[in-house]
Amino acid sequence: MKSGLQVVIALIVIIAILGLFAFSTYNGLVTSEEAVTSAWSQVENQLQRRLDLIPNLVNTVKGYAAHEEAVFTEVTRAREKLIGAGSVADMAEANQELSGALSRLLAIAENYPQLKADANFRQLADELAGTENRIAVARMDYNNAVQTFNTKIRRFPTVIFANMFGFERKEYFQAEEGASQAPVVDFSTENK
Repeated sequence: MKSGLQVVIALIVIIAILGLFAFSTYNGLVTSEEAVTSAWSQVENQLQRRLDLIPNLVNTVKGYAAHEEAVFTEVTRAREKLIGAGSVADMAEANQELSGALSRLLAIAENYPQLKADANFRQLADELAGTENRIAVARMDYNNAVQTFNTKIRRFPTVIFANMFGFERKEYFQAEEGASQAPVVDFSTENK
């Protein structure tokens, strides 16, 4: 009788330990997934900040360089693509396209000394540079949160619970191939 009671108690203890482990694992996964969501929200906030600066920057440059219409169109199109991006991969691609278009827009200022001297343009360019830095930090924080989450859901025995509860890998916010190459800006000597 005594040994039967000990077996029952041992089973209850084992079930309780497994239950606590499952509870703890699930809550840890939820916490990690929320960290990814929060970090992604910060990326979106910084991208939105940049999107909000762009129309003012374009209008300021237009005042000095109205004949550069192709660049303005490219910036506008890239901005709209980023606004409409749905997935992390689409957003990363659109972000890269917009960064290239903005580089070309800012390069125009080199051809227009009055534009470079304009206080509004300088302020907008400084805000844009600060925002680009914030985007880089937010992307890094997001990718770190994704790495932590993806590692956690792939480790044993957590992988069992992750699959059981439907936790899936998250996408990294990656730059496109060739993004590490700076765009080439060539100003002829007559524009200097």
